[in-house]
Amino acid sequence: MNKIGLGESSEDYLEAMLRLKEKNGYIRSVDIAEHLGVTKPSVSNAIKRLKEKGYIEMNSSSFISLTETGKAIAQKVYERHTTLTNLFVSLGVDEVTASEDACRVEHVISDKTYDALKNIGKK
Repeated sequence: MNKIGLGESSEDYLEAMLRLKEKNGYIRSVDIAEHLGVTKPSVSNAIKRLKEKGYIEMNSSSFISLTETGKAIAQKVYERHTTLTNLFVSLGVDEVTASEDACRVEHVISDKTYDALKNIGKK
């Protein structure tokens, strides 16, 4: 478990769903698999787990939607990802490496440290 309270994988799935919804206007499991570079069976397992926990819903056409709780978690993870990526880029790290590192760090960084990093330059 991480600072938000979910496993890293679940957070990555929720973040991907939020990004796909913003990009495409809808969320499909095939798009999640492509976005994350995982297999369709992996996505199916994640969807089942997230649905059981009340983070997502699926309609009769197999389109996925985030519940309010799922969306709140996804937004928090995405904000961390974006903030950390931008911070790393500002330090001279290339965009791809910065994004990959941010993806790893976003799951384990404490709220206290994240808040301090987020507020660099605002004082």
